[in-house]
Amino acid sequence: MSENSAAATAKISAALGPMEQGSVVSEVAERLLAYFTSGDIAVGTRLPAERTLAASLGVGRSAVREALAALEILGIVIVRPGSGTYLRDGISELLPRTLSWGLMLGAPRTRELVELRSGLEVQAAQLAAERIDDAALDRMRANLQTMEDNLEDLAAFVEADAAFHREIALSSGNQVLRELLQSIRSLLRIWVDRALTDEGHAAAALKEHREIFTALEAHDPAAVTATMRSHMQTASRRLLAGFDAAQ
Repeated sequence: MSENSAAATAKISAALGPMEQGSVVSEVAERLLAYFTSGDIAVGTRLPAERTLAASLGVGRSAVREALAALEILGIVIVRPGSGTYLRDGISELLPRTLSWGLMLGAPRTRELVELRSGLEVQAAQLAAERIDDAALDRMRANLQTMEDNLEDLAAFVEADAAFHREIALSSGNQVLRELLQSIRSLLRIWVDRALTDEGHAAAALKEHREIFTALEAHDPAAVTATMRSHMQTASRRLLAGFDAAQ
C-alpha cells in the first residue's frame, strides 16, 4: 500500500470512532454511509481492511462485513478481488437511488421534497440568468425541439424536460445546488414520470419551458424568476395530482 493510501485509510479509521456496544449491522452501515458521503474522503479511495474498520468502530468484523456487503449492493462501494474495497464515484447520483430503494417516502415527506425542489429550481434559474453561456443555450434549444417533436411520446418528452432543467442547474455555477437538485429529482423521479399523462399536459409544459428559455436567453433575472416560479407551481400540481391518485 502506498503512503497516500495508508494515510487515507488511517484518516478513515480515526474519523469513524467507536460505536455503542451492541450496534446492529444497519447502524454500522448508516455510520459508514454518512462518512462515505460526507465529502471528507475522495472517491476511489481504498477503504481500511474489515478488521481495521471493526476496531475503529468497536464492533465485530462480521457486522462490518455485512454492512460493506449491503453498501456494495447499493452501489456505494466496490470490491475489487485481491485489491480491496473502494469508494465508488458518482455518490451524489447513487445516494438518491439508494434511498429510494431503502425508504418508502410517505405523503408528508414527498410534499416537502416537491416544495424544496421548487425553491431550488427557482434559485438555480436566478443564478443561471447571469451565468449561462451560448453553448448551454444551444443545448437547451435542442431540448425544446426534442420536447416539441415528442408531444405524443411522453417518455422521450420527460427525458428532454429533465435535460433542460439539468442545463439550468449546471449553468447556475453552484455545484452544491446542482447536486441537491439531482438528489431530489432522483427521489421524485417516479412521480415526475407519471405527472404528464396526455399530450395536453405536455403542450402546456412545453410552453412554460419556452418562456423560461426566452428569459434566460435575455439574461433577465426578474423574468427568469417569474417564469420558473410559475412553471414550478403548475409542475408541482401535476406531480402531486399523480402522487395523490396513486395513494
